[in-house]
Amino acid sequence: MDASFTGSVFLGMSVDGFIARLDGDITWLTGGDDSGGPPDDGEGGDFGFGGFLAGIDALLMGRSTYEFLAPFEEWPYQGKPVHVLSTTLEPGADPRITVHGSFADAVAGLNAAGYRRVYVDGGRTVHTFLSAGLIADLTLSRVPVLIGSGHTPFGELPADVLLEHAGTRTFAGGMVQSTYRVRGAT
Repeated sequence: MDASFTGSVFLGMSVDGFIARLDGDITWLTGGDDSGGPPDDGEGGDFGFGGFLAGIDALLMGRSTYEFLAPFEEWPYQGKPVHVLSTTLEPGADPRITVHGSFADAVAGLNAAGYRRVYVDGGRTVHTFLSAGLIADLTLSRVPVLIGSGHTPFGELPADVLLEHAGTRTFAGGMVQSTYRVRGAT
């Protein structure tokens, strides 16, 4: 599928490749009760997320990701256009977002807005965009925990997605963050 934008991914995941438990729980990532606290970069920072976010024009996320973020007292994406892929959310229900009812509608909307680089977030949404060849780069932050099962954005794909390693950083708390470019992506 052709698009005027490139999709970029920035995900936190367990060492065994999951972004959430099967019930959607991510306390192992956010520092919930029994997790030993949130990951630590040793500098009180955000593991490069702020710099990543500064380099994107807009965000596209799935409904589950949006529903996790919606109740936050402080909207984390202030000043950035946020698009949500959902067949159940009502357009206009939240003035902070634009709702798209299908993948094709979302791509058309992002193209029409003239975005150049879009942050794609949420397991199913990342998978759909990877399958369509619309992801140009991935930053994967592996939290030092094994959770055994859960949700992954890297399920069955129509073809191999070849990656080129762009760099790896390690952090004081044990997180390892690798960035890859999708080979053949523009």
